[in-house]
Amino acid sequence: MFPTRALLKGRSVWKGPNIVPLPIQRAKPGERQMPIKTQARSATILPNFVGLKFQVHNGKNYIDVLISEEMVGHKLGEFATTRKPFTYKQTKNK
Repeated sequence: MFPTRALLKGRSVWKGPNIVPLPIQRAKPGERQMPIKTQARSATILPNFVGLKFQVHNGKNYIDVLISEEMVGHKLGEFATTRKPFTYKQTKNK
């Protein structure tokens, strides 16, 4: 490894994409495409994933994610949030 090249780029660029072998099978026309269930949140979204539906694990359950062209290059985990939104509930004391 050349340290000067590594310093010029971000870590994710010189490490390369995290390619995970996923069982991707295209449905025939007229058939329904079953979602691909995965726990690989760090998998990079590739151009051949566009139009597919994934079920990404968020630690508790699976979140449906439909892949579009704008998502290419990002990670699957970015689209399945792991935290609930904060709500403040005041208790009534009588």
